[in-house]
Amino acid sequence: MSVSEREKDPAAVKEEGNTLFKAGDIQGAVCCYTRALKLSDTQAESAVLYRNRSACYLKLEEYNKAEADASKALDNDPGDVKARFRRAQAFQKLGRLDQAFLDAQRCAQLEPKNKAFQDLLRQLGAQIQQKLNSTDARVQQMFSLLLDGSANESDRQKVRLAAQNLVVLSREDAGAEQIFRNDGVKLIQKLLQSKQEDVVLSALRTLVGLCTGHQSRTMAIVNELGMEQLCAVMGSGASTVSLAACHLLQVMFEALTEGMKREIRGKDEAILPEPSKELRSMLRHLLEMMPAANVSGPGRDNAINLLVKQVPRKSLKNPDNSLTLWVIDQGLKKILEVAGTVPELSGGGPPLTDNSHMSCSVLLSKLYDDLKSDNERENFNKLCEEYVQQYFSRSGLDAKLRAIQTVSVLLQGPSDVGNRTLEMSGMIDAVISLCASEDVTHQQVAVEALIHAAGKAKRASFITANGVALLKDLYKKSENDRIRVRALVGLCKLGSAGGTDFSMKQFAEGSTLKLAKQCRKWLCNESLPPTSRRWSVEGLAYLTFDADVKEDLVEDKNALLAMCELAKSEDKTVLFAVGSTLVNCTNSYEVEKPDPQMVELAKYAKQHVPEEHPKDAPSYVEKRLGKLLEAGVVSALVCMVKQESPALTEACRECIARVFLALVERQQDRGTVVAQGGGKALIPLASDNTDVGKIKAAQALAKITITSNPEIAFPGERIYEVVRPLNSLLSLECTLLQNFEALMALTNLAGISERLRQKIIKEKAVPKIEGYMFEEHELVRASATECMCNLVLSTEVQKLYLATGNDRLKLLVLYCGEEDERLRKAAAGTLAMLTAEQPELCARIPGTTTHWLEIVQALLLSEISDLRHRGVVIVHNMMQAEKSLADTLMESEVLEILSVLAKGGEGMPAAVAKVAQNCLDKAVDVYLYFSNTSTSC
Repeated sequence: MSVSEREKDPAAVKEEGNTLFKAGDIQGAVCCYTRALKLSDTQAESAVLYRNRSACYLKLEEYNKAEADASKALDNDPGDVKARFRRAQAFQKLGRLDQAFLDAQRCAQLEPKNKAFQDLLRQLGAQIQQKLNSTDARVQQMFSLLLDGSANESDRQKVRLAAQNLVVLSREDAGAEQIFRNDGVKLIQKLLQSKQEDVVLSALRTLVGLCTGHQSRTMAIVNELGMEQLCAVMGSGASTVSLAACHLLQVMFEALTEGMKREIRGKDEAILPEPSKELRSMLRHLLEMMPAANVSGPGRDNAINLLVKQVPRKSLKNPDNSLTLWVIDQGLKKILEVAGTVPELSGGGPPLTDNSHMSCSVLLSKLYDDLKSDNERENFNKLCEEYVQQYFSRSGLDAKLRAIQTVSVLLQGPSDVGNRTLEMSGMIDAVISLCASEDVTHQQVAVEALIHAAGKAKRASFITANGVALLKDLYKKSENDRIRVRALVGLCKLGSAGGTDFSMKQFAEGSTLKLAKQCRKWLCNESLPPTSRRWSVEGLAYLTFDADVKEDLVEDKNALLAMCELAKSEDKTVLFAVGSTLVNCTNSYEVEKPDPQMVELAKYAKQHVPEEHPKDAPSYVEKRLGKLLEAGVVSALVCMVKQESPALTEACRECIARVFLALVERQQDRGTVVAQGGGKALIPLASDNTDVGKIKAAQALAKITITSNPEIAFPGERIYEVVRPLNSLLSLECTLLQNFEALMALTNLAGISERLRQKIIKEKAVPKIEGYMFEEHELVRASATECMCNLVLSTEVQKLYLATGNDRLKLLVLYCGEEDERLRKAAAGTLAMLTAEQPELCARIPGTTTHWLEIVQALLLSEISDLRHRGVVIVHNMMQAEKSLADTLMESEVLEILSVLAKGGEGMPAAVAKVAQNCLDKAVDVYLYFSNTSTSC
């Protein structure tokens, strides 16, 4: 067998690796086995090679790689006992004793007389027992300390430390099981009653460790502890404890709905009872928290947050909305109790926070949107109307205020339902009359209802006609800033009815600027309560449709800083107002450009034609973006994304995604956005958002990935989370620009590491990328080919080209002859790498097209050095692959071209000359070898 044939024979390369392994050259053996794997085309052969390479990695103490290779060998051949033994050894070294024991046990079952298997099994048994004994001793020690009622002041630090250690232990499988089996839940029950906040927090976090991903344990804990106690802890006054309890209940919900998540291979899932009883119990107790007077405001907000996350369907494709129907039947009126609460009234209802009404409106909206039929929606409407009518029909003013407050919350949530309650007999008249009340609380409730009603199409014209004079009067004459700021927002809302249409102004020239100036003044006034300052941002959200207002706002640095600080504050209700204001300032809303012909027709017919404000031109928008970046708007957006609140609705997330996309439009600004945490914040926005918001966030990620170093922009594991959003842009529903940017970004990622290439393959992006290689648009086609150029470094993609019955190779060869320089470079680079990694492809090139030789020659003669380099590499690979190909190339003009290239000279890159000379040397070697063979014969 010739040297070239041995290099192409996987069996021969494997034998070379075996020889090196026996000689102690482990690294050399790894190289041989890796090379043989690229040549191998059978599963059985690949299994042996992976197994052998796993043995090498064990010797090199690279245990993660050893485990990965042994697993691949078992994927190809599940009965390979040697591979299973090596995986057991790797698991043992990695400390994954449970998995090691399962593999060793299987090996011993297959070969009971094998001493090595039996020895490993005994070792693992002893190690596991030792670990269990050690864990058990630690658990018992902690229990003793925590249950010691005689502990004095000096021992309290030890108690706290023991409680924290219990948390750490609960995060390990063995530790969690030991805590659970040693009646740890009863101990935790006692800890939850402690007066020390940090001990209660440790108890809650320990329960999180016990419940995470474990359905049966969660069911037992729910039944043993009882939801009453957990809800009581969440309803306590301490916000950190309440939040920790909320997190625990969230983990419990996930464990009950998703079941056990075990990574240990070979373990059958236990047969578990249906957890619906526990789920209903948890939801019933959350609903009972709504009107309860002994529940704190933060605790109630957390309960609402849990209902928002857990009750509605995650996808409307799921036909089962029974949980929503059950909650509406059992608890809608309890939720409306919160909606109708006016804290300032005596006996007005349960304690609330500034966020409670907004959270309540989000929950009501989510429940309503989850309904499937007209009958279900009609029932929801009926229940709401009955509740509002129940209070509105009473004689006292307090009851009417509760009814109006409920309508106000409904208008912010399911607005169709709010409109129906607003149209109830006497409701709108009561709202307008109460606006003139001398009681500040009455005025406040009525004005807020009027503001929310003004945005609804059915009532806007009526309120414009009847409410403007009233709101102006309140704004000018009221001595209470709480009323004045709300009246101002009402005027702002009515004044912005024309949107971005410059020709549609509701108020006299300059009026909107005066309103905006007052909003900015109140926004910067720190002596005002946060709620009043939040209303001033609401006003700006409406007024910033006017480009003059946008310009004034970005020039007012103090107002921008105040708005950013407010976005970071505890007041979650401000999130959407800030997001909307920033969307308007950055012009990141959708603008439909009218057809010029239709505009002319509209003018001829004397119909209204929307006009763009001169200050909404791109040059003005670019300057505004610069001012916003200087004011630190990115850090505010990042804080907004982190908020765990129902107020961070999908609509709010979409606003944030739009603003981010506008901020990264200019390449020079992307570094600033990344440095302030924008890259990290965009990842969740690309997965949890409206459909439009997901696309906007994904496109912003693409822009960052194209021009920034992805490993810096998305450090650690985050870089792998970027792949899915980018893949989502490879869709016909996206624009060609979005397709192009996604391909460019994926090209950068594919060039970083094999793990990233595997992630791209796993997300099924390769077929899409191949599809875009046929795109008519030159840039998209070239970028898809560039992406493929990096992906072919992966063996799996190479195998696609090795497979017969497709034209993948033909397309690359033809693209090497195209006029588009960028496409030619990408195709030639892909072909150069493929022919180097898979030499057998060289023999197929002549069969792709009759013009293949002309295309290769054109590459060699190109004036572009990159193309010449790729061309000589392709020729070199072909000559190494087969003598017949070498003969064909040397008998053509290629020999003369190579001779010229090998001489180098001015303008000739050294790399090109070197490869060209290698080609000539190879031709001589082949000629001499076959001449000698012929003579000896």
